[in-house]
Amino acid sequence: MQSINFRNCLHLYGREVVLTLLLTVFLCTCARAQFTGGNNYNFYDFQNKQFYFGLTLGFNSSRYTPFRSEDFIFRDTIIGVKSLNGPGFNLNMIANLKIGQYFDFRFLPGFSFAERRLNYTQNTRITRETQESVQSVFVELPFHFRYKSAPYRDKRLFLIGGVKYSFDVASESRTRQAENLVRISPHDFHIEYGAGMQFFFDYFIFSPEFKISQGIGNTLLFNPNLPESTVLEKVLSRTFTLSFHIEG
Repeated sequence: MQSINFRNCLHLYGREVVLTLLLTVFLCTCARAQFTGGNNYNFYDFQNKQFYFGLTLGFNSSRYTPFRSEDFIFRDTIIGVKSLNGPGFNLNMIANLKIGQYFDFRFLPGFSFAERRLNYTQNTRITRETQESVQSVFVELPFHFRYKSAPYRDKRLFLIGGVKYSFDVASESRTRQAENLVRISPHDFHIEYGAGMQFFFDYFIFSPEFKISQGIGNTLLFNPNLPESTVLEKVLSRTFTLSFHIEG
């Protein structure tokens, strides 16, 4: 199966750790200034709003976490299974409800384009590797709670946590194209957590955020006639996302 077109444009594999460290260092540097006071001219204009809305553009790196089954021990044709990261991007809307001074409830419906790959090591006459690429278009429904720090000079830090339901609208297309591939359920549920920082400008709030989504349900659709499926007990999803929110 061919890779999706944006694969060459988004080389995120191997960069998520670097992005996380850079953003963490930046947030920690700003956090040290939280106790020194400062002016918040733009912050107070948004502080009076109970609701506000916005858009999100994000870039993600997704992978599976495969768990081997008992059948894997008794098969000599497949001697290894691992997952490789694949790039993607997100586009979401934002509805934000303030709960007191430091908490928000957020709903961020949208779309996510992702690629995940399963790599099989096969023991034939010559040991070789085969790869299955799963290209997905998700409709996502995330619900988050956000805790925000006190503001400093029109900036403040925040932590997020919540859950997400996603549905892969490209799943049926993959099924029609090939019956000899491992099938993945279009439904998935995730626990999400992350952190970010708000910058208050005259007419909008800009918020970079990094987030981890951990799947909590088995997405493998078992096929007893397919060796690549029988060597797996379950498959969980995992995604790292770097997002940029614009709200107002």
